[in-house]
Parts: sequence; C-alpha cells; structure tokens
Amino acid sequence: MKLRKQVTVCGGAVFCVAVFSLYLMLDRVQHDPTHRQNAGNFPRSQISVLQNRIEQLEQLLEENHQIISHIKDSVLELTENGGGVPGAQLPFRNPNGSWNFPFDGQPTFLSISPQDCQFALGSRRQKTDMQMLDVHSMLNFDNVDGGVWKQGFEILYDANEWDAEPLQVFVVPHSHNDPGWIKTFDKYYSDQTQHIFNSMLVKLKEDPRRKFIWSEISFFAKWWESVDSQKRDAMRKLILSGQLEIVTGGWVMPDEANVHYFAMLDQLIEGHQWLEKNIGVTPRSGWAVDPFGHSPTMAYLLKKANLTSMLIQRVHYSIKKHFSATRSLEFMWRQAWDTDSSTDMFCHMMPFYSYDVPHTCGPDPKVCCQFDFKRLPGGRVNCPWKVPPHAITESNVAERANLLLDQYRKKSKLFRSKVVLVPLGDDFRYDKSQEWDQQYLNYQRLFDYMNSHPEMHVQAQFGTLSDYFDAVYKQNGVAQGSRPPAFPVLSGDFFVYADREDHYWSGYFTSRPFYKNLDRVLESHLRGAEILYSLAVAQSRRAGMEGRYPVTDYSLLTDARRNVGLFQHHDAITGTAKEAVVIDYGFRLLRSLVSLKIVIMNAAHFLILRNKDTYRYYHTEPFLEPDERRATQESLPERVLIELDSTPRYLVVFNPVEQERVCLVTVLVGSARVRVLTEDGQTIPVQLSAQWSSSAEMSKEGYLASFPARLPGLGLAVFQLYDSFDSSLTLFSDSLLRLHGQNLAQRRLDPLPLRIHDSDQQDFFIQSQNLQLWFSGTTGMLESIKCKEDQQELKLRIEFLIYGTRTAKDKSGAYLFLPDGPAKPYAPKEPPVVRVVEGPLFSEVVCYYQHFQHAVRIHNLPGVDGLSLDVTTTVDIRDQTNKELAMRLVTDIQSEGVLFTDLNGFQIQPRRYFHKLPLQANFYPMPSMAYIQDVQHRLTLHTAQALGVASLKSGELEVILDRRLMQDDNRGLGQGLKDNKRTANHFRILLEKRATANKVHDSQPISFPSLLSHMTSMFLNHKVLALPVLPKKRGVPPLQTFSPLSGTMPCDFHLLNLRSIQNKDKLTPSLDAALILHRKGFDCGLEARNLSFNCSTTQGKLSLAGMFHGLDVHTVQPMSLSLMYAGTPLSNVSQIQLDPMEISSFRLRLG
Repeated sequence: MKLRKQVTVCGGAVFCVAVFSLYLMLDRVQHDPTHRQNAGNFPRSQISVLQNRIEQLEQLLEENHQIISHIKDSVLELTENGGGVPGAQLPFRNPNGSWNFPFDGQPTFLSISPQDCQFALGSRRQKTDMQMLDVHSMLNFDNVDGGVWKQGFEILYDANEWDAEPLQVFVVPHSHNDPGWIKTFDKYYSDQTQHIFNSMLVKLKEDPRRKFIWSEISFFAKWWESVDSQKRDAMRKLILSGQLEIVTGGWVMPDEANVHYFAMLDQLIEGHQWLEKNIGVTPRSGWAVDPFGHSPTMAYLLKKANLTSMLIQRVHYSIKKHFSATRSLEFMWRQAWDTDSSTDMFCHMMPFYSYDVPHTCGPDPKVCCQFDFKRLPGGRVNCPWKVPPHAITESNVAERANLLLDQYRKKSKLFRSKVVLVPLGDDFRYDKSQEWDQQYLNYQRLFDYMNSHPEMHVQAQFGTLSDYFDAVYKQNGVAQGSRPPAFPVLSGDFFVYADREDHYWSGYFTSRPFYKNLDRVLESHLRGAEILYSLAVAQSRRAGMEGRYPVTDYSLLTDARRNVGLFQHHDAITGTAKEAVVIDYGFRLLRSLVSLKIVIMNAAHFLILRNKDTYRYYHTEPFLEPDERRATQESLPERVLIELDSTPRYLVVFNPVEQERVCLVTVLVGSARVRVLTEDGQTIPVQLSAQWSSSAEMSKEGYLASFPARLPGLGLAVFQLYDSFDSSLTLFSDSLLRLHGQNLAQRRLDPLPLRIHDSDQQDFFIQSQNLQLWFSGTTGMLESIKCKEDQQELKLRIEFLIYGTRTAKDKSGAYLFLPDGPAKPYAPKEPPVVRVVEGPLFSEVVCYYQHFQHAVRIHNLPGVDGLSLDVTTTVDIRDQTNKELAMRLVTDIQSEGVLFTDLNGFQIQPRRYFHKLPLQANFYPMPSMAYIQDVQHRLTLHTAQALGVASLKSGELEVILDRRLMQDDNRGLGQGLKDNKRTANHFRILLEKRATANKVHDSQPISFPSLLSHMTSMFLNHKVLALPVLPKKRGVPPLQTFSPLSGTMPCDFHLLNLRSIQNKDKLTPSLDAALILHRKGFDCGLEARNLSFNCSTTQGKLSLAGMFHGLDVHTVQPMSLSLMYAGTPLSNVSQIQLDPMEISSFRLRLG
C-alpha cells in the first residue's frame, strides 16, 4: 500500500511539473513584448520560429503523455505484483531451491517485561508438605493384601478414644446419575432420574431430619422444565431449607483428564447460572466421586468460583493407602505455581475402593454391605460377600448399631478430626420409592439408638456434604475453607488412576479420538460464537437496531453450551459409553456445530457491513455460507466449493484468536484462474494445489487456493475472489509422486504439474525460510529437522507402532490399557505412496499407508505458523483386532526420563518415567501439549485433541492415536471399542532452543511453555473460519474489515470468553456480558522468535475502558469465576491487574 502511494505521488508530481512547464512556455510566448509589437505584421522568420516552438511543444506533450502512461502502467504492475504484500516482489526461488516469500514487511516487536519472567523461575513459589511427583517416587506401589480392607491395612483403635469428645457421623444419601453411559441422557432421565426427583419431593418432606445431595444440573434442569410451579416451589423449599444440597452445581460431573479448561469452566458457569436464575442458591462444596483421576485445575476453578471445600474419590489405591496411613486424606490442595497460598482448597479424599455403600461406611465391605438396605433379601440386588442386610428392629438394633459403629470408628482413625463422612448411595439409586423407605427408616432407627446411648459416644445423623465440612471446620476452630491446624498442604495431580492390581486407567486418554477432536472443534466454535454474538448485540444496541438483529440466536448458544457441557461428562469425552450413547452425543455435537456456524455467520454479517443501515436479516436468505460441512455426525469435514466468475465473490475470514495473526487461508475454488484481492483491491499471492481423491489421483472437484493473510485479533477480514485471465500471482504447487514400484492409476488436473518417480529410494527434503526437513526415501517419514537460523540439525524421526493386548485374564478395553508388552513397529503389507508438494507458501510430504495417511507440512510464513511443523495423521484401523496405533517421535534430546504434559490446557505437570511401574502406568493425559527437553532444546508436541502420551526412553515422545478393542474390560460398560471412525488427528511440532537452563530449575515441580508455544497451541486449536458471501441478485453491499480490539492485548493475556449473560425471566441475553480473562504463565528461558505480531507484556495490567473499538464500557464488576458472587463495581476507566496463571471474570455492560 505504501509503495503504491509513493509511485502515484511521484507520477502526479511529474505530471504537474510538465503541465506547469507548458503553461510557462505558452505564457512567455503570449506576453513577449516584441511579439506584441508585431502582432499584425509577423516577419516570416519569426513565424517559422513560432512553428518550430509549437512543434516542440507538441513533442513535449507527446513525451509527457508517454511518461504518464508509463507511470500508470508501473503503478498497475506494482499493484498486481505487490498488493497485499507492500514493498515486496513476486515470491522467488533462492539458489538453494527454497522459496523466498517476502510478506508485508510490517515491523513487529517483542517486548517482555523482566518482572514478568520471574514468575516461571519459581523463586517465590510456596512450599508444600506433599508433592505428588515425590510421593510417586517414594512409594513402592506394591499390592500387599491388607485383610478385610484388601488394599489397605488393619485399623485398630482404643474404645475410650471418644469418651471426651463423641464421634460425629454424617451419613450423606446421594445418587450418582451419569448423563449418558449405558443408556442415553434422555433414556436415563425417563427410566430412572425423573423418578428420583419425584420421590425426593415426597420422601424428604416426610421427615425434616432427612438429607440428600445432588450434583448434575443437566438432569435437574430437565426435570424442572417438565413440572408445574407447585413442584418447583416444593423443590426450592427443600434446597433453601438445607435438606437438599446442590453440590458442585456444574452441568455435569466432568472428566478431569481429557477436558480443556474452557469447557470445564463453561459447564460450571452454565450450571451455576441456571441455579441462580431458577433457585437462587450458591453451591458451597464440590463432589467428584466418579472421574477417573483428578486434576488440580478443577480445584482451582472451584476455588475461584467461591466454593470452599471439595471431595474426590478415584485415586490410585497405593496413594490412598499411603494417605490413610499418614492421616493425610484431608489436605489443602494448592496449585504448584502458587506464590501466596491463595489457591488453597480444602479437599477430602475418600479412602476406600469405591463410592458405593459397601466401600463407604468403613474398611470392611462385607460389613458395610449389610447396611445397604436396598439389598435386603427379596430384592434384585444382593451382597457379593454372601451376608445380606437385615431390617432394623428392636430385637437387633443394639447388635447392628455396634457393628456399624465399629466401622465408623475405624474409618475415623484415618482422619485428623473426630468427624466422619459416610456417603450412602450408588449409581441411579433412590429411583424407587421403596428404597427411600428402606434406607431412611432403617438408618433412622440406628441413629436413634446410637444417639440415645451416651456410652456409645457418637452423634449420628443424616447430613449434606457441607454439613460434614462445616463440622470439620467448627471442630478445628477455623472459618469455612481455611486450613485446619496441622493439616497438610499438597500440590500435584492424581493421574494415573489404578483401582486394583496393574489395572491402570490410561486407555481412556485416547478412546474414541474422533469425538475428542470433534469436541475441541465445537469448543472453538462456541467461544467464537459467544464473542461475535456479544459484540454484534452490543453494536446493534448502540446503533438502535436491536430489533433487526436476530437476538433469538441466544437460544442456539444456550443449546450449544449445554451440549458441549454434556459431552464433558466423565463417560462422554472419555470414550467410555455404549455405542448407541456415543451416537446420541455425536448427533448433539453436530447439531450444535451447525447452530454455532449460524450464530457466527449472523454476527459476521452485521459486523462487516460498512453501512449498518443496509442490514436486513432474513432467516430464509443467509448472507454467508459455512466454510465446511459434515455429512453425518461420524463424517470428517468437507470444504464448501466456491464457484468463481468475473464478478467478485467475497470471503469473510474470522480469526478467533485475540492476537493479530499471519496465516494461510485455504479455500476450495472452481477455477484455476483464481485471483485474490484484499478489501481495498490489492492482489495477493495464491498457491494453487490439488485436492486428492486418492494417493495418486487429483480430484476433479475444484482446486485448493491458499493465500497469506494478516488478520486482526478476534476480527473479520474481507477478501475478493475472481476468475481472472490476469492471475500472474497465482502460483502452482509442484507435486511429485514417489510410487515405490506400485502400479497405480494416476490423474493430473490441468494446469497443475505432476511428476512421477517409480522407484526412487533417496532421502529428500523440503524447506522454508525457517526450516529444512529431511525425510526417508523408503518410508517417507521425517528423519531430521534443521533450523535455518542456527544451521543446527537435530534428529527428529517419526515412527509408527502397534500395541497389542494381553492374551490371558483381563484385556485392554475402553478404560484400561493392558498391553502385551512393548510396542512393535508398524509393518505395512505394501510400501507407501509418498507425495511431495512444494510451493512458495507451503510444502508438505504425505505418506499413504494401509491404516493411516500421514502429512507433514511447513508454512513459508513469518511468525508463529512458520516456526512449527503442521502434522495431520488420518487413521483408519477398522479392520484391526485388539490393536492400538501409536506415533513416536525419536530425538537426540537428553530428556532422561522426564516428560512434561499439560493438565486441561491450563498448566504443565512434570512427569517421571518409573521403571517400578508397568508400561501402561507411564502414559498420561495430553489435552493440548507435551514436551521433552534438555539444556539445549525443548521439543513440544501440540495436539488439537486429547490423547494419551508417554516418554518411555530418553529423547522419545509417543502418543496413542486410536484403539480398536474387541472386549469389555470389566468396568461396567459391557462393550469393547469397535465403533472406530476414520479420524484425523492434528498436531504441531515445535522445536525451540533454550537460552537459559539449569538442572536445579528443571527439577522443580512446575514448568511453563514459552509465549511462542502458547500461541502455537492457540493457532492449532482455534483455526480461522473462511466464510463465503453468497451471491446476491441485488449485489453485495459495501463490506469492511471488523477489528473489535482498539489496541493490542498483552500477549500473555488470553480472552477466554465474552459470554452473554441471560435475562432472569426469559431465554434472551441481558444487557451484560461476562468477560473472562486468563493471564498465562510463560517461560522466558527459550530463545525469543519473531511472532509476526506486536507482543508485549504489562505485568498483568489491562485497561478495560477502551478495550473494544466502537463500544463504550459502561460498567465493570469483578465476579466470582462462575458469576454467582459479585465484587465491588469498578470505575469504567479502571485498570485491572491479574497475577500470572490467574483466571478472572468481569461483568461488563457494553454499548
């Protein structure tokens, strides 16, 4: 743009000088006095001179015309060749064969405050009494028979211990309702859950001493919407009186291994917002009895939502035994990066095998089962220990009460307070009216007997979870949520879970990866739709056009929030539900994906109009169409074809990331003569490549056009696409097929070049301005990587492997990973077809094997996208039996058994390889990234879907891509994993050079990605959406780029959401939105690279007043994370400040 203006100005100046010269010459002729004297009588000589001068003037005019024409042509040529990339020339090849692509030359800077680098060094980190990495190092993980408590030990006590202070017992009735597992969510509700609620209303009212707790708001909301106001009032009264407690209050009880923190928080907000609107109650205590392992991220979110206590259950049996022996089952759970103990969350760990009745009253399940009165003789459920319960009568109450009290006392010996918690429930319990009577009447008789006999020194009652926690705090003389004296402080996580023997639950980290990926796509769409919808509604209100805008899209947003929330359930995203239930989840996800695209397109339509007065919304006449479509819930996406002609087709590109972004935009077009222009008419280079219908055949269904774009943060950019004979900046990809002797049908699509090598075994490379990648000539797999900056080559070999399962006893299933030994190399029946594509904007190598298609691509762009490898592995193992496919990265990095994995995309947890543990125990969840490092390098594998990851040898990193298992693993599902889909797994591989590193710092129980790594993860998980404008009979109104942010956000800030807040009375948005911000912790010890956008940090300070372009911030109110508690309103010009790693919510009114 700048060059074009300079040439135009120069041309104009030349023209002006020429015209002015002509004017002076003519003026001189006209005003010469000698000429005037002889006006009527010119001598012939003077007439001759005058004619000569006129001829000279005509010649000068002709030359001037040629000059102006030349300048005009130059301007047009420069516009053609440099538009969109000012100051640049055409992409050209360097002597070494690499493409040089000068982009826009826009200067960018990286300005990191030195104070912001101190956090990652951990010098101010608070020490803890227990660090889970150290606990794992210390324990033997043996499985010694503990007697009646098989996984524990014998518990002894002195009968006089409670003489001075009686034991307090809180029996907490509960029913664990899975929103989908063996049955679908709706089927569970109709068959069982609705009856639990209906009976609850009747049975709790019969006796005010009866208590109950409930967790899953998804079910509660469905029941609420189906009943009349009388039942609603009765239920509300039970809750407000304290008889019924809502625990946690999330939409579901989420998994904690595979879920991303965006979705963890969003389902919590959805549940809490529903409670605030309909009940007016705020949950106080967290309840997580069934997730298969536990993450400190959940503790942090609950703490920030103003809950004071939490409970967890599924923890490795050896850890439970150790915590029981040291009376550490109740602790303050602190984040590993905490500098001031502000994240401490009081946590209770249940000590025994399960949350069912036989494993909750005490250490002996044979005894406890006798007090599960649903198992009374004659019922459908019995006790496996062959001793049935007995109804409590006057004749047996003394014996029964003493037998039960013995268990209560033994359980209490594992804790530091003389208060004992006894959950009373199981999956879908209390769905029959009879069970309410069986449990409550028999237990009340036991309580009445215990409480009326002072010599027993016990006070037993029904209670809620918060009743129990309140008693613990009171007995220890501390406020709710505060640390009781001498209670330990813990940091770390509780993965990997094992419930018995060597049965490690590390299989579900990968199970059903197709849906794990679809979930992440949906989360990105939900966040993007929330942000654009909030901005569009605010802009329409400001313009007085709220009546024209489809505000009713809020119902689509709500439905999508709830479907995303439902899928975070610990039997959904985990891949551990029945096949029919998975299909139901899939339909819900696909429906919401379609709906969210509608919300995004409707918002984009309004926001990009130059003149908002021209805005008209017609439900039957969409303005935009989606970028891609999925035929069914089990289909991979297919691009939408854009047909081109000589009139412009407009393309709107949405960048969901809050930072400016340089990236390639790829669309499917119907013509090879595609020409792409920016909003202001500048031509952009395009790399044209083929869609491939098979390994050797180009598809006839259009061409892939890729062009570079600089997109505003959270913004919408407008481009024009033409079918044009003048498409000199459209450059063709050069494709080479390495067939390795295979006789395959080939198809070329004009005008794209295609070369064939039948039997070339030579290693080869592709390169960009930043990277050079070498590949094996026989396998087509990556062998090494060289960063052009330092010319240092590092081994980076990609291998594929197969894990089998055990042949005897228990085998791998949806939950468990029980391999038959180390992985074996993948052995293809035929050599691969390898396709090498090279071009000015990207180059890639694609390998076709029988069970997967593996693509490695590098982008020839400045910044984030140009610094990593884009890897896509499309897997199809539907013809396999009891096999798991793994991808392994093998490097020279001396990682020495240390691996770093993320927890929920929020924080990094160091891991160690333990030889004392079986192979499957060394696999961990990887929701978004994992890395290995030594003093020189860090290699990060970024992922767009949660998968299981391990580092089994120094310098290695491997990930399980898919699992096909033919049998159940005896955890209740009753099925194997046989419904595999063709699944595309997306990764980025980032190699970084460490500038400062030392072994002392590296041994700390905390680590952080670099800013570049954070941005790489963001770009991978939030892909741009390219939305074509549909052709209009009346023409397309003028469009313009929409840049919502008035300035550059600090690059350690992430705008997690801008979520419209509901009205109290109806399903429409209120005037307010929730701004949720996360300040990321980052490591400055890696060499800074050009990110291609202005990146600066501000020590956590951010001004909200002028944050959004064209919108005023009228009110700012700090809120608890789930918006249930309001802080003191800030002045709308206030500057907020976040600590590193902090997530905070603010209630804004925009207009």
